[in-house]
Parts: sequence; C-alpha cells; structure tokens
Amino acid sequence: MSASGARRSWLTGLIGHGIGPSLTPELHEREAERQGLRYVYKVIDLPSGPVGAGRLEQLLASAVELGFDGLNVTHPVKQSMVPLVQELSPAVAAIGALNTVLIRDGHTVGHNTDVSGFRRAFADGLPEADRDRVVLLGAGGAGTAVAHALADLDVRRLLVVDPDRRRAEALGDSLRDRTVEVELVPASDEHVAAALASSDGLVNASPMGMAAHPGPPVRATLLRPGLWVADIVYRPLDTALLSAARHLGCTVLSGAGMAVHQAADAFELITGLSADRRAMLHDFDDLAAAETSAETTQPPARDTTEGRKD
Repeated sequence: MSASGARRSWLTGLIGHGIGPSLTPELHEREAERQGLRYVYKVIDLPSGPVGAGRLEQLLASAVELGFDGLNVTHPVKQSMVPLVQELSPAVAAIGALNTVLIRDGHTVGHNTDVSGFRRAFADGLPEADRDRVVLLGAGGAGTAVAHALADLDVRRLLVVDPDRRRAEALGDSLRDRTVEVELVPASDEHVAAALASSDGLVNASPMGMAAHPGPPVRATLLRPGLWVADIVYRPLDTALLSAARHLGCTVLSGAGMAVHQAADAFELITGLSADRRAMLHDFDDLAAAETSAETTQPPARDTTEGRKD
C-alpha cells in the first residue's frame, strides 16, 4: 500500500474516558517507529459522566482544523460520535458504533475495527472451533461488533445474554440482514446454563472480568470441558473466566489478539501502510508484562474502563 507517498509525519489520537493507561498509543507508535515514520499519538481523556454532542463535535472539528490524520474512539462515545462524521463504513452503518475516524482533506469517515479485529483474532486463535451455536455475553458496542464478527465467521445461531433487554433487541435488529439466527437469552443462571449446555462456544463481551469489574461473568460451574471460551477483556489478560475455563480443559482465547488486530487495522487505515502484526503482538506481550511487573511493586491504580474495546 502506498497511500502515504513520500509523507513521513502523522498525527492521530484517542478519545475516551479513563484511557490514560491504554496500550493503544504505544502499539501505534512502536509500529510507526519500525516503519521509519514520525508518528505522534495524543490521548484525549474525557471527564467522567455524560459527554454532550456539542463537546464531541467541537473535539472532532478541532482535530480536523489541527491537521489530525485520524482518531481512535472508545468508551463511552463510540455511538454518540457516529452522527458527527460525514461518511460511515458499512460496518459502522450496520452496528451504529465506531472506533476509528479517518480524516482526509477535512472529510471524516467512521470505521469499526473492533469487528475486523475480533474476526482476525478468532481466525488466528480458534481456527478449528465449531461455530454452530455460540453464546455471547454483552450486547453493548463491543458486543454488537463481536456479534457481527461472529456472523462473518459463519456462526449459525447466536444466543445473546444481556440484562438490558432493549440493548439485546437492538443487537438482534442489527443482524436482521445476516444469515445468523439470533436468540435472546434471559440473564439468569438457569437460562444461561441451558444455553451453554447446547452450545459450542462462549464469548464474553461484557465488562465483567475487568479490573474495575472483577469476577467471572458466569459461574464457573456452568462451564464444561469441550466448550471453547473467548474473552475480549485484556486488562487483566488472564481473566477469572479464562482461568476457570482453562482449569476445566477448555480451549481459550484472550483479549490480546483483538486488542492488537483492531489497533493494526486502525494504523493501516490512518497511514495506508501494512502493519507488522506479528511484531505488534510481541509489543503487546512486552507492554502487558511490564504493566504486570509494575502492578506488583506499586499500590493499586485507579479503576479505568480501558481494558476492553467497548
């Protein structure tokens, strides 16, 4: 890809709440350094609480005026940013959430690399997994992106669990034109146990398991050997769900692959250059190991939401 031409300097950033510890900026900048680019990645950490459309519109206009080449967007503004961009990719139009804004000559285009990121991570980590029936925990922005990725991966029936019935229905509506069948499952142990008993795999796209929301999203006794289990949480990388599943002998997929591939996809959109995904996976491992080491020698950090692509 040669969209960059002779250009050697890039400016991008991340907008969201609680994103100070995010690994995404470092992943982008390390990859840019490998490719000999001058690449500046700014973190725009929003205050807690609701963020008005006027504030987001102002931030986006400022990014355009200041010559940003793109933005990553995370919790809690993935959906509220959608009506503010001028053009939507098919994935964003279907899902109603974006995580990347490409800026070219004052024109803004919304993309969602969470879909492609999870799809690539699944294909890498669980290539032989049965996909006839899959249970999905969480129907928010991240859950909807994962649902579309699973549809791309030819899952036949998707059993969606979310305590917010309206949110689960919205996810189902977004898949109306896809071949996957969607079943909404009440968020109770009894119903989840029945769903898991007849399913091939489980994906956690809920906040449960993050540092700010410790514990597994389902009781470990509901898991069984032979079930594959994926978790999109990457802080911590070894979540309570994955630990319990691994103990039972389940094949597991951590959130590392999705975190790296969505970052690589965004890097490619912004620069027009191919990312070295293998090197970025090594970068992620180094950063995660350094973070774990630091956590064992320092007091606990404040809770953040940047541990899952929601």
